[in-house]
Amino acid sequence: MKPSIVILSLLLLFSGSSFAQDYGIYDPIKILVVTETSSGKKHNLDLKYLDQIIYDLSLHAKNYPPKFTSESDKQRATRDVKTLSGMLNALVDTPQASPELLKRTSLLNSIGHNLDVSGAAQKADRDFQNLLKQQPDNPTANFAYGAFLGGSNQSDKALPYLERSAKAGYSDAYYALGMAHLMQNNTELALENFESYKSHRPDDQSVEQIIIAIKSGNIQLHAK
Repeated sequence: MKPSIVILSLLLLFSGSSFAQDYGIYDPIKILVVTETSSGKKHNLDLKYLDQIIYDLSLHAKNYPPKFTSESDKQRATRDVKTLSGMLNALVDTPQASPELLKRTSLLNSIGHNLDVSGAAQKADRDFQNLLKQQPDNPTANFAYGAFLGGSNQSDKALPYLERSAKAGYSDAYYALGMAHLMQNNTELALENFESYKSHRPDDQSVEQIIIAIKSGNIQLHAK
């Protein structure tokens, strides 16, 4: 079950403006690069191409619900996530997995969760936990895991990761903390964190509308 927060007539401010960019056309197999060496074939990953695909996927499906210009784009993105996750799974399903690769697969699988890919949530949780075992104080990783947990209707579990990230100076964590507290119907703490976020990101107009809605009591929580 994925949560959504609805602020009466301000729903569009939560979901963002309409997204007009098409999802690109990629060949996930091309992330595997085989080179001939004196000792035989050497297999590597084209991280630049992988990052290009993940970036495009993030633009459309980093948050729930995903935003695509067409159903065919969404289906192609879903196939890309499944293919990439399957290719990379063996490399990260180990305690010694590369932190740099775990950063990518944790995001990839959290996107897969938003696209309703079977098993993606479990893989994302595994990858985030493995990453944080190696880099427990990484503010970006703590934020990403906390946001994933919050978006998976696990706000209780999300809070300590988001708080750690916020204390380390990652300003977006305050917004995610506000959302997590809203899901717990704690409007006082939600307001406190949204205002902290506003102080760090004064150009983000959407948070002002959320603050107004909380103060006026015009806010409703729904899970779907």
